[in-house]
Amino acid sequence: MRKLASIQKITGLEAIEGADNILKAKVLGWELVIKKGEFEVGDYCIYCEVDSLLPDKPEFEFLKSKGFRIKTIRLRGQISQGICFPLSFLPANFEIEEGADCTEALGITKYEPPFGPGSARLGGDLKGGGPSFIPKTDETRVQILQNVLSKYKGQPCYIAEKLDGSSATYYIKDGIFGVCSRNFELDESEENTFWQVAKKLNIEEKLRSLNGNYAFQGELVGEGVQYNKMRLKGNTVFFFNIFKIDTREYVPYADFVKLMKQLDLPIVPILNDNFILTESITELVEMSKIKSSIRPEIWAEGIVIRLLEDKLDKYLLKDLGGHGRVSFKVINPEFLLKYNE
Repeated sequence: MRKLASIQKITGLEAIEGADNILKAKVLGWELVIKKGEFEVGDYCIYCEVDSLLPDKPEFEFLKSKGFRIKTIRLRGQISQGICFPLSFLPANFEIEEGADCTEALGITKYEPPFGPGSARLGGDLKGGGPSFIPKTDETRVQILQNVLSKYKGQPCYIAEKLDGSSATYYIKDGIFGVCSRNFELDESEENTFWQVAKKLNIEEKLRSLNGNYAFQGELVGEGVQYNKMRLKGNTVFFFNIFKIDTREYVPYADFVKLMKQLDLPIVPILNDNFILTESITELVEMSKIKSSIRPEIWAEGIVIRLLEDKLDKYLLKDLGGHGRVSFKVINPEFLLKYNE
């Protein structure tokens, strides 16, 4: 589970040009705006990430007009992501420890966007939860992965554009074909968008042609999905993983690209396939501020970075989202500002 609220240290404070009453604070790899005098460098605070939905309580009353939601904003030219509260907001018996998750203790939940008009049929009848034999596609935000960057700096990576859509997984296991959203396996339906794309791209036959147990994972995009910010016609999936179910391994990058080409399946736009990883979060965030390769007139949602030589890190398993794969996302703050996220 993502730590929406945790106890963290203020690691830096900087003046903001033309602003007398606010400062830029640094928490983990995040930058945010705070009131001058609220905190000093080295102080502990409750840090709430973007997407946090705070409860309707007196201490959060000032956020009521914003629906108690924390999102990316720009103040005096400074991008601010997240918010800090004093430790006094915690229950009296809460143990103060750096990194401690206080999401549940504060009653904070994750904001989930509502479906817009004309939404695709992304739900449908459910077979059950997502298969336990296939990892979920969640990527961790780079701002909490300084330890990962420091460990793997200098390693060759590839960078893909992160597409704003809905996670899709298609698999074949022991002769059974399955279709899944991020969290659920879906019964076959002519009206369901995931199944429509499976038929359109002939995914079942292509999976069976591999003569083994495999999963294709990608991003479902197009009409009715996340307000279709790229203004695409129809729906499709851009793939980014092939997972070998029996050995619990991902197909290496070069083999993945070759196989997808052979199968005539679209992959996410690859921006750089020989990037040397830096440990600077600031540099990576700047790199994420790009326009989409698919629709150049709009901001891309961001980028995803993975090692060229795929690696699982058991020591960083928890930090990397539980799957342990050295892989993470960098969300474009300009995208978040544009779409009020």
